[in-house]
Order: sequence, then C-alpha cells, then structure tokens
Amino acid sequence: MPRKNRLTVAGQRLAHTIEQLISRGDVRRVCIMDEERSLLEVPVALGDPAAPAAVLKAPVLAAIKAFGTLVNECTIEVESAEETNK
Repeated sequence: MPRKNRLTVAGQRLAHTIEQLISRGDVRRVCIMDEERSLLEVPVALGDPAAPAAVLKAPVLAAIKAFGTLVNECTIEVESAEETNK
C-alpha cells in the first residue's frame, strides 16, 4: 500500500516544494488540496517512459505556480511508493 503524507505550504513556495518532492524519485502522485477538497492531482511518471513527462513538467509547474499566486496556504498530499524491506 502506498504511503501518503500531507504537508501545508505557503502558496509562494508551492511549485518549489512540489519540484523537490518529485526529484526525490519515490513520489507517485501529488494532490493539491484546500480544506480537504482536492483541487489538482498530478500523477508522476516513473521509469523509462518518463521522457515524455519531462516535456509535460514545464506546463504543469507553470500551472502550479499560477495557482500558488492565488492562495495563501494549501495542503499537499504526497503518495509515495511503498518501502520494500527485503
């Protein structure tokens, strides 16, 4: 089962925080929420097919930055790959 964590961030730090989370490499999905309501869900592509994801990264981050300017604070729900202890 995937792990889910929630972070509360300022709107001006939203895009930067999401970029950092995605660069960790274990994030599967990022959901931007306001008062328990999902506003934007971004699936994160993994593996070799991630090449097209790099092309889509810029427009998605631009939309997130624009959204960040409209809110003072929001919650990010991060779904990460489950840890395997083998």
